[in-house]
Amino acid sequence: MSGKTKASFPTFVVGIGASAGGLEALEQFFRKAPTELGLSYVVVQHLSPDFDSLMDKLLARETSMPVLLIEDGVELAPNTIYLLPPKKEVIVSDNHLLLAERSASRDLTFPIDSFLRSLAQDAGPRAIAIILSGTGSDGSRGICDVHRAGGYVMVQNEITAKFDGMPRSACATGIVDAVLSPAEMGAAIAGHVESPLVASLVNSAAHDERIDQPTYAILSLLKKYYEIDFNFYKTATIGRRIERRIMLSGSENITEYTRRLRKDPDELNVLYQDLLIGVTGFFAIGKSSND
Repeated sequence: MSGKTKASFPTFVVGIGASAGGLEALEQFFRKAPTELGLSYVVVQHLSPDFDSLMDKLLARETSMPVLLIEDGVELAPNTIYLLPPKKEVIVSDNHLLLAERSASRDLTFPIDSFLRSLAQDAGPRAIAIILSGTGSDGSRGICDVHRAGGYVMVQNEITAKFDGMPRSACATGIVDAVLSPAEMGAAIAGHVESPLVASLVNSAAHDERIDQPTYAILSLLKKYYEIDFNFYKTATIGRRIERRIMLSGSENITEYTRRLRKDPDELNVLYQDLLIGVTGFFAIGKSSND
């Protein structure tokens, strides 16, 4: 990544999982998707090994962005769409897409989960995960990794999905940020990436600073009502989760959000559940070591 200019690096990376019925949803999505905000879009769709996909040509009709079939080792560029070729799986590492042959010995594969997990690790709060129409549960584990990393999770609503298995499985995780039609997702993405709170979250993601006083006040409330001390968990992760709830709750800043938590037990519980997902094992280990 040396010598890489800011303009040639994607601001956010959008991982899109789709299966049966996904082509129509993808067409509707890219018709309204932001084209000039510096995002990279990676589409991971279940395809028959023998299927000659025309998706690149079909999607190119809906957007001004380049639509490319993924080549092994390609570096993600902003305002570009990348499509998974048949018989392949993909992960992202250091802003590069790495292809592998899909295993012929396994009947069940989860290429969406695999990609989203790598996306969470590589992009952190710059990750956006989207689950569109499809059968089965692929993607429901990967979105949890994106959520834990501070990313944003969107799912197609069941009313507009031709096949609602994947959307239902994703929503059942309880961590989805928005449930929308594909045509509505573009505006939600633009609102997310242009939010000052999200920008602050992304800029501070690499830092693990000492807990400040407003954050300490929130963690004290959680300790009082739930008897779990989040002060021992990684500070940057805690900060990302709180900033995310500030944004989603419509609060102006952390001071206003803290006042709301003191008066709104439902929001306090939502924050508690948000923080708890993915860190239960950590606290279980910490508790046993102190007993």
